[in-house]
Amino acid sequence: MKKNLHLSYNAPVTLTFSLLCIFVFLADLLIFKNKLIPLLFTVPGCRNSPSPFDWLNPFSYIRLFTHVLGHADANHLLGNLSFILLLGPLMEEKYGSAMIALMVTVTAFVTGIINACFIPSSLLGASGLAFMLILLASISTIEKKQLPLSFFLLIGVFVCKEFVTPSASGVSTIAHIAGGICGSFFGFLVAPKSSRSEKNSSSKTARKSSRKTEDSLSASPQKSKPQKDSDETIIGTISL
Repeated sequence: MKKNLHLSYNAPVTLTFSLLCIFVFLADLLIFKNKLIPLLFTVPGCRNSPSPFDWLNPFSYIRLFTHVLGHADANHLLGNLSFILLLGPLMEEKYGSAMIALMVTVTAFVTGIINACFIPSSLLGASGLAFMLILLASISTIEKKQLPLSFFLLIGVFVCKEFVTPSASGVSTIAHIAGGICGSFFGFLVAPKSSRSEKNSSSKTARKSSRKTEDSLSASPQKSKPQKDSDETIIGTISL
């Protein structure tokens, strides 16, 4: 008999993030009447902005991370989630949930701080995370001493798209590029989960073998010293 099918929460970080984005969008639309996202899930611009980032307000620093949960409209939300739900589970399986959560946090902070320091317009949305996953997925296929042409072609298409087609309000081209750069760095610097587990297992095996060698050496009987004194006694007796 076939086993009963059941739902699996296969990618905790990706699914939780996507559900939070949907919840924030619906709560802002239906309950708070488009006032929640501008207040909690948007990073203000630099000091030349009409609503600049308040560096003296501790609450403002939270928005450097939460801005990835807010979206301008349904098209913005669905466009980002289509990439995140497509690539997120694959990357989460490859690198592990904890590492993907760290990548998401770092990318959100980097894009937020860049916008608060240099960009006059406000920033919201997970576009930077989507492009981080796109570049991460492309680099994860790179083998040793080989750089796939598809990686450079993807970067070219990505950059051209950002400069040829202007972004919507609140969607920063610089944030997209910063997210892609973060994904590139993660792809080159972070080893996949399988490589890390193999490295840990090999180190554990090496430690176990060294311990066995030390135990065997300590357990082996010591070589008996030559009986120098007894030989000298025998020689003395014969001479007498």
